[in-house]
Amino acid sequence: MSTINPFESAMLQLDNAAQYVAMGDTLEILKQPQRILNVTIHVKMDNGKTKIFQGYRVQFNNARGPYKGGIRFHPQVSLDEVKALSFWMAMKCSIADLPLGGGKGGVIVDPKTLSVSELERLSRGYARAIADNIGPTKDVPAPDVNTTGQIMGWMVDEFIKLQPKKLTKKETLKLRSTFTGKLIADGGSEGREEATGLGGLFVLQACLLKMKLSGKLTAAVQGFGNVGYNIAKFLYEQGFTVVAVSDSKGGIYNKEGLNPEAVLASKKKTGSLKASGKEITNAALLELPVDILVPSALESVITKVNASKIKARVILEMANGPIASEADTIVYKKGIVVIPDVLANSGGVSVSAFEWEQNLKGQHWTKKLVNARLKAKMERAVDDIWAMSKKIKTDLRTAAFVVALGRINKAMK
Repeated sequence: MSTINPFESAMLQLDNAAQYVAMGDTLEILKQPQRILNVTIHVKMDNGKTKIFQGYRVQFNNARGPYKGGIRFHPQVSLDEVKALSFWMAMKCSIADLPLGGGKGGVIVDPKTLSVSELERLSRGYARAIADNIGPTKDVPAPDVNTTGQIMGWMVDEFIKLQPKKLTKKETLKLRSTFTGKLIADGGSEGREEATGLGGLFVLQACLLKMKLSGKLTAAVQGFGNVGYNIAKFLYEQGFTVVAVSDSKGGIYNKEGLNPEAVLASKKKTGSLKASGKEITNAALLELPVDILVPSALESVITKVNASKIKARVILEMANGPIASEADTIVYKKGIVVIPDVLANSGGVSVSAFEWEQNLKGQHWTKKLVNARLKAKMERAVDDIWAMSKKIKTDLRTAAFVVALGRINKAMK
């Protein structure tokens, strides 16, 4: 793990980019979130006893629109982590040029230890705890690590139940826009489930085109959840040779290539990735000699300890903060092109914004339209950041933050 906590890493990134933007007092304002909600959720467990869970919602900045950001259920959730993620969401929404700000939420829990009914009661309890501070024009949460469309459905249902008056159908639909990443039946958008992975593919393809890098490229994907699986599947479908994938228990390697759909089917049948290839550790996967490395799990998996051992030509950051700030310089000096998380995984929040817009307007777009709009938005974001990188002669991460800060700074003036 990194020796620097996530929020300190985020602030180092802010300071690094701020030297290229005339921010004045805005810089100091952006060094702390606008609001921190620290909540306790009382959940009646199936055994009749009440258990108390700790939760957070951090609202970092709303200069460009309502706070936007996911809710994660994980035993290692911390306030510093949620603060960092809320800052990165503000950057991400600005980079994608969305009319939204940045927020993030989390509950300290291992959801695997809960029954479905306990998980529902926890989800509804969290929604009640933050209800006064969210809404279509205030704060729009979404799924994140270990949360799903079903969980968003429970939360939005609970939020609507708390309203003081009987709502019309139109008012109910509008309030459904408070949460995105919902199931289609609850007002969700077509294409949301794979949006982060598909957006990552569009970003990677646009960057490879600018790098003039083509041919039969190899890729290794760390993380096999929703994002990791989808980016692996899309890479495979586009002709990349996916030589390794992994989950929290470890990974598999096959130099001839893996079919992610077949690997997932095998995992569902056996409960493990092991049957699909040679076993490999998560640490070893990061050091494979591949063209594209895709960290899609948790933050700070590449640190000053292992950064010098990375052999990939391109790192596509599909996780949030997978490269600790202490390792950024090492990776950059090795000549590795890092496509930063705030750009690479912004497809998810972009389609969440589309869902928010659809709910507010009472519309439902086709998957073809959603994906076309996503592709156009991702390609514009790459163009903006690539141009800034060339202009100020710096890496893509710094360029992405400069683009984002410039837009936020303008909105705050």
